[in-house]
Amino acid sequence: MRFTILAGRVLYAAIFITAAPGHFTGGAVAMAAQQGVPMAGLLVPLSGVLALAGGLSVLLGYRAKVGGWLLAAFLVPVTIAMHAFWAVKDPTTAQMQMAMFLKNLSMLGGALVVAYFGAGPLSVDSWLARRSAAHHVTTGVAHAAAR
Repeated sequence: MRFTILAGRVLYAAIFITAAPGHFTGGAVAMAAQQGVPMAGLLVPLSGVLALAGGLSVLLGYRAKVGGWLLAAFLVPVTIAMHAFWAVKDPTTAQMQMAMFLKNLSMLGGALVVAYFGAGPLSVDSWLARRSAAHHVTTGVAHAAAR
């Protein structure tokens, strides 16, 4: 079962990591500006940083709870600004935007689960916790023997 959590993290993080580089292109900035995003030249690359940092954090399981919050911070404004299906007049485009909005809501749910539970057993966080616990046991035994 430990590998199931790892596989879930890898699959979940993949969309953020692979999409992040696109946030540093002129096309992404122009599309966001067309959607009415203020300061798109600053906010679109910043959203790419959030997506990449959060995605890598979740993938590696390093400070994964923080990574989950980074992804949530990315998803909330992007979902509202870029997938406002309620404001679209064309029914086909509105349907597509609603699907993207709902996809992002489900990804937000995943980000919140990671923010609460962390990365699981096969992660850098877990390895560091085991290492720290072993160190505390070792130093505790040494201090007790010295008394």
